[in-house]
Amino acid sequence: MTSVGLISDVHATPGPVAEALAIFAREGVSQVLTVALLTGHGVRSVLGNHDLQYLDHQDDGEGDPAVAYFNQLPASIDTEIAGKRLYMVHAHPPDACHGGIKLRNRDGIVQADRVADWAELLQSFEPDVLVVGHTHQVFAEQVGNTLVVNPGSAAFNYSCAILRLPSMTVETFALSGQAIKTTWNWSDHVR
Repeated sequence: MTSVGLISDVHATPGPVAEALAIFAREGVSQVLTVALLTGHGVRSVLGNHDLQYLDHQDDGEGDPAVAYFNQLPASIDTEIAGKRLYMVHAHPPDACHGGIKLRNRDGIVQADRVADWAELLQSFEPDVLVVGHTHQVFAEQVGNTLVVNPGSAAFNYSCAILRLPSMTVETFALSGQAIKTTWNWSDHVR
C-alpha cells in the first residue's frame, strides 16, 4: 500500500502546512502532492491561481526566488503510483487554474446532479484518480470512472488528506485544532 499526502490551497499559511506534514510523517506517507504552492520536503506541486496572480504582478522577477519557483511549476501532473494513474491539476483538467469542480452545495451536501454533470465532462478522462483544489470543498467522490479528490484548503477548510493506493481510499485530517469545513467561501458559480 502506498500512502500519498494531499494538501491544497495553502494561501501562504505555513502553520497548517507544517501540521499536515507532521500528520503525513506520522501516517507513513511516502509522497506528498499539493495543488498549491509548497516548497521543500520533496513535494510535487502544480501551479495555482494565486501563483499565477503573483507572477502577473511582477514587473521584473529576476532574482526573485518565488518567481523562479512559480515559473518551473507545471499546470498539471500525470503520473502512475502503485499501478494507478493519478492526474493532478489546480481547478479541473486539462490545466485550468480557475473554475474548478464543485460537488457540494452551500450546506456541504454532495449534489447528485453535479456529480452526473462532471461524470459526463470527464467521460473520456482516463486516469483512475483526479486530484483537484481551488474550490475550497472537501470530497472524495467516484465520478464516472474516476475517483475525484479535493483535500480542501489547508488554510480555510482546515483539512488535508491521505490517498492510499492501489485501494483508492481517502482519509481526511483536521488541521489547526478546527473541525473540517466541507465547503468554504461559497459562490453560486457551479463550474
